[in-house]
Formats: sequence, C-alpha cells, structure tokens
Amino acid sequence: MKTQFSIQSALVAGLAATAAMTAFTFMAPLMGFEMNIPQMLAGTMGAPIIAGWLAHFMVGLILAIVYAVIFLPKLNKDATIKSGALFGIAPWLLAQLMVMPMMGLMSGGSFVSGLFSGSVLIAMASLIGHLLYGTVLGFLYNPHTGK
Repeated sequence: MKTQFSIQSALVAGLAATAAMTAFTFMAPLMGFEMNIPQMLAGTMGAPIIAGWLAHFMVGLILAIVYAVIFLPKLNKDATIKSGALFGIAPWLLAQLMVMPMMGLMSGGSFVSGLFSGSVLIAMASLIGHLLYGTVLGFLYNPHTGK
C-alpha cells in the first residue's frame, strides 16, 4: 500500500497546530505558572526572542512532517483526531525526558531536576498542550490535498 503525502497540508496543519498549542500556553499564567516556550528557547540559545519564536514554529512544522511521513505510515493509520492525539504523546515524552532535562543542565541545574519539567503541574499542562497540538494536526492534515 503506497501512502500519500502532502507537504502543503502538513505545513498548514503544523502551523495551525503550533499556533493552537501556543495559544494554550498563554493561559498558563491564569493557572499560576509560566509556559513561554519561545522565551525559554531564546534564553537557552542566548538569542533574541524572535529566534525562540522561529525555533518553536520550526519544531512544530518538523513534527507535522514526521507525523505525515513516518508516524501515519508506520501505524498504517489515517490522519484523524485520535491518531493526532496519540502522536502528540511522543513529542511530549521526548520533551519531558530529554529536552527539558538538557535545558536544565544548560541553565546550571541538574538533568534530574529538569525531568517532567521539574513539576507535575507543568508536565501535565505540557501534556495537554501536546495533545491539543496533535489533535489539531490530525484534524487538519489531509494527504490528498496539495503537493
């Protein structure tokens, strides 16, 4: 079975999914904590905030392509809300078990202190954000459109 792929649809869905996740993070201060991904990325890179925004959206676009090119064909699944939400768990785990601990090390902390964002509350909020990302991605991605 040859699976189809649409780079245009993957990029549009990835952009929308990243925007949805970002909008969710703007609500974090209402829950009593900060989840400013672009600021965190820029700080880790020692770069201006625009670099953090570009890195954040670039990761979202790359993940959308991974979803379309690797995840869906490997599972022999169609793009759906369910498959997208399932996919969202993978980058969340990667972030909690590798990215956040490495960022903690880079800012002078320990690897262990960065595991699961150093807080169950923040890790769960991050999970919700990644599930939202995946849900929007699965809802919007259509391999039968564009190129």
